[in-house]
Amino acid sequence: MTGTFRIGAICAFALLVACGEQDVILPGERFDIRPQDVTVNQALPISLPAQQANASWTHRSGTAQHKLTHPALSAAPQPLFSTNVGEGDSLRARITADPVVDNGVIYTLDARATVTATAVNGATVWSRNVTPGSDDANDASGGGIAVSNGRVFVTTGFGEVIMLDAATGGEIWTQDLDAPGASAPTVFGDLAYIVGRDGTGWALEVENGRIRWQVFATPAVGVFGGGAGVAVNDQLAVFPFPSGEVIATFRQGGLQRWSTVVSGARIGSAAATISDIAGDPVIDGNRVYAGNFAGQIVALELDTGDRVWTARDGAISPVWPAGNSLFAINDINELIRLSKDNGTAIWRVQLTGLVEGSGGFFRESNEVVAHYGPVLAGGRLIVASSDGLVRQFDPVSGNLVGSFEIPGGAASNPVVAGQTLYVVGKNGQLHAFR
Repeated sequence: MTGTFRIGAICAFALLVACGEQDVILPGERFDIRPQDVTVNQALPISLPAQQANASWTHRSGTAQHKLTHPALSAAPQPLFSTNVGEGDSLRARITADPVVDNGVIYTLDARATVTATAVNGATVWSRNVTPGSDDANDASGGGIAVSNGRVFVTTGFGEVIMLDAATGGEIWTQDLDAPGASAPTVFGDLAYIVGRDGTGWALEVENGRIRWQVFATPAVGVFGGGAGVAVNDQLAVFPFPSGEVIATFRQGGLQRWSTVVSGARIGSAAATISDIAGDPVIDGNRVYAGNFAGQIVALELDTGDRVWTARDGAISPVWPAGNSLFAINDINELIRLSKDNGTAIWRVQLTGLVEGSGGFFRESNEVVAHYGPVLAGGRLIVASSDGLVRQFDPVSGNLVGSFEIPGGAASNPVVAGQTLYVVGKNGQLHAFR
């Protein structure tokens, strides 16, 4: 029997067998082999903390713990001023710093290493470019900013940390970390804590910028500009690293208390290949929350690092704990409310995904809308977006309850201080609403 005849006979036999058998339908309920989110949007009651008129917003999400309870804000904020604070977003440079507020002054960092202090009436108090003398302003972008005790702390894309006098902008000290980029600083007591994009964390002495101690994690390939910052309380400093590692150390000496990895990926998402922690750690009582961009948010015991629960949603900014819930913008542009008890979703709201018309003639849009927040203020969840709107949502149901325009679109998380909402725009302007 030739090889060709043998193959043909085998195929014919297989065809006859297939034709002669009927499919057996097994009884019972069918289940997907991959767990599916079966959450139905629910308007569950929530007990929000009382609004408080805060005067300051010193770090990302308000404090060194990345948690501010419930700032007071008008139900319908009106434009107060828009003023230039430097260079906006471009193809080669991005604004990555949220504004901070203290003693009636708003401090910002633009896309090209210019720090600007602005009074609450929109007047410029001072402006200073912190590009190193041996570099060009076009060589790097990104960084972060914090304010504490009359000092402004700035990290830049040049790998430096600079401390400025908050009243004058005068330089007090500069520390070269010899590392690409850095997170926004977190200042607590006599130390400033920073995470570099190379997997190194630092504790710098506030007085002179000297390195007191360091902590090391595994380097990562894919990282964000700026990145997540350290959350600090009176005992521990929680470092988020681009590798997905979260390491807690004793605040003063740097001795490691625990470590864990926020890993996991959303199936079918290209962003799942990025391990970077995008949702800065948030210390809330005896828990710490953190999220990555690949599709995972975790709740950890603060003292031990033991995992309490894992949610199959990423976080692009710090989550906002309030009452029995956590609020976040996830990795697929949804505003979500999670249960604090177990991380299950209570409701989801799909935010705008693509910019209309950005794909050009006869092409679909390919520009993704960036959403910043959420911030709970004035009884509503505030989300600032790059499509030119600030949206307000009901924290109970997730329903959209209002919106107003932000010229040029947002480039930072919204911040609230003195019952005023501040957002940095893509056009390099600081916008105020009250």
